[in-house]
Amino acid sequence: MHPHPAFRPEPDADLLAMAESIGLAHIVVPAPGGPLIVHAPITRHGGSVRFHVARGNPAADHCDGADLVVAVLGVHGYISPSWYERPDNQVPTWNYVAVEMRGTATAISDDDTVEQLDRLALLHEPADRPWSRTKMDQHAFAKLLAGIRGFAIDKPILSATLKLSQNKTAADRAGVVAGLTRGGSSLMAQAVAAGAPISG
Repeated sequence: MHPHPAFRPEPDADLLAMAESIGLAHIVVPAPGGPLIVHAPITRHGGSVRFHVARGNPAADHCDGADLVVAVLGVHGYISPSWYERPDNQVPTWNYVAVEMRGTATAISDDDTVEQLDRLALLHEPADRPWSRTKMDQHAFAKLLAGIRGFAIDKPILSATLKLSQNKTAADRAGVVAGLTRGGSSLMAQAVAAGAPISG
């Protein structure tokens, strides 16, 4: 995480909820030949986070009992010094929102994995035509379920970086918002303007 104190979240920020709203995680899994990376959607279940991995993924055999790093990257974008009030003494940078979790993973039951899949659909399905597994043939669902392995990290250690130009003057931040807006990065512009990540 970035060391600058301006980029730290508020002490009462719900980082697990923020990570779940971002959704996709990059999971670093230790393995004998060197670390492996898994890209998987995460869900929150009380104070734990769950994810699932295809059984054919080499990392699936190394998650249970392993100390993992789980990182999610939210809104992000390039920041040009030409957007600042005085660009002559500035350099380019990159703004971003990221949440990092660390903890020991444990394998979960099929029932808990199904619960994770159900929550994933509940969070991300479109409201007008939502899918649920009740619409599936149950034999087909059971076959697909057999192809994945679910894992949980209970009470992960969380940290976050909200790098949204908070260390710049009000004039510089206004210039960043205008530059991002012109470039079509509306969510990043909203986040900088608010000083906080924008969901959606």
